[in-house]
Amino acid sequence: MKGRYLLLCLVVLLALSTMARGESGFESRASEQIALELTVYNSNLALIKETREIKLAVGQGELRFLDVASNIIPTTLQVTSLTFPEEFRVLEQTYQYDLLTPKRLLDKYVGKKIKIIQWHEFQDRKEVIEALLLSTTLGEIYQIDGEIYLGYPGYKVLAEIPESFVEEPTIKWLYENLTENTHNLEVSYLTENLNWRADYLLLLDEEKSSADISGWVTLDNRSGLSYNNASLKLIAGTLHRVEERARSGLYTMEAAPKAASALKEEALFEYHLYELQRKTSLKNNETKQIRLLQARGITIKKEFLLYGIQGYFARSYYEEPLKMPVNVYLTFKNSKEDNLGVPLPTGTIQLYQRDSKGSLQFIGEDSIEHTPKDKEVRLQVGEAFDILAEKIQTDYKTITSKLHESEWEITLRNHKEEDITVGILEPLLGNWQIISSSHLYEKIDAFTVRFDVTVLKGEEVKVIYRVTVGL
Repeated sequence: MKGRYLLLCLVVLLALSTMARGESGFESRASEQIALELTVYNSNLALIKETREIKLAVGQGELRFLDVASNIIPTTLQVTSLTFPEEFRVLEQTYQYDLLTPKRLLDKYVGKKIKIIQWHEFQDRKEVIEALLLSTTLGEIYQIDGEIYLGYPGYKVLAEIPESFVEEPTIKWLYENLTENTHNLEVSYLTENLNWRADYLLLLDEEKSSADISGWVTLDNRSGLSYNNASLKLIAGTLHRVEERARSGLYTMEAAPKAASALKEEALFEYHLYELQRKTSLKNNETKQIRLLQARGITIKKEFLLYGIQGYFARSYYEEPLKMPVNVYLTFKNSKEDNLGVPLPTGTIQLYQRDSKGSLQFIGEDSIEHTPKDKEVRLQVGEAFDILAEKIQTDYKTITSKLHESEWEITLRNHKEEDITVGILEPLLGNWQIISSSHLYEKIDAFTVRFDVTVLKGEEVKVIYRVTVGL
């Protein structure tokens, strides 16, 4: 009896050992994970760093490391023992990613015979057909009884699964271990299809002179792996890479005191790093949002701008007046005095304002680049409805073959119930000189002048200037 009991214990121990080791060598899954850190870049890239507690046999062996991202960049794999770094080293590493799918499985049988089972429902019988699979490139092509079939109905039956397939992405290491103690193995790698962006919502007040702004980090995980209870860090900035590898909904923005951000910001090299002050989980094929910032009462300035059109300075243009849109911009300064003064990652700002009944209405959106503190943010909201503008050439003459003179008239009409100021930005070519002008102007750069024109409500103003252009 005692002998039978000892034999049973031995069988159980062998079974447990086989389960732990897998078919060949040792196998490690995420259940052995004791730490996980995600560093996500806003360029569809992430650094995964995880630590697993693994006990290995002394000597050389094979370790199959499972539960890894399917979009891993294999050349970035790194592994080290945190507990016994001198006692463990990797001799070879292999990334197995030929996943078992119906299409990939059928591809392996091109040039081979397979069985096709057809079920004849009304006759209550099945028919087994032997077919030679010729191609699966742009559809299935079979040879059956000397005839070629482009596709064939029925269940395809294959003899076996080729050895090259794996059920899930797997890292396989040939290792050398010199200790019987348990290792804390830290594994890191880069993966694609894990991305983040910033989304902002700006609520304009009734007077259009101040606004509340709320910022969110939007994480999008398409990496092929879920991440549970992970430390999260975000990198804002543009990374240089040798080779490129192959809207959020509406959130309520009620006026509230400035809230502490869940993300702590710091400088990292020439980038900015944001660290979540708690653990989070991110499932595969999931989008998650985390609050980045919230600020009240930032000072807003509204600006009307009319951008001129280049050309026509070296020839006559006596056509109908050219109608031009007057663009509406909102600007604010990313400063501490305006309750901001933090680096703003690139993203989209959606703008809202309440109507007379207090209902929130969408009024436009624009994108911003990475914006350091104390820099002005300029947002294009849309085109002004009640401000009309048109431009026409009223005179032109050729002085020499390379010197041209022309006169232009820009008309502004204000149909609003308030006085406005419109900035007119006129692009000029070559060596230019304004001979005369009805309004004062400012030279913005070598090829642009600006007129700031006040237009009273219900009235129109004509801006006339004469210019010589040498080409």
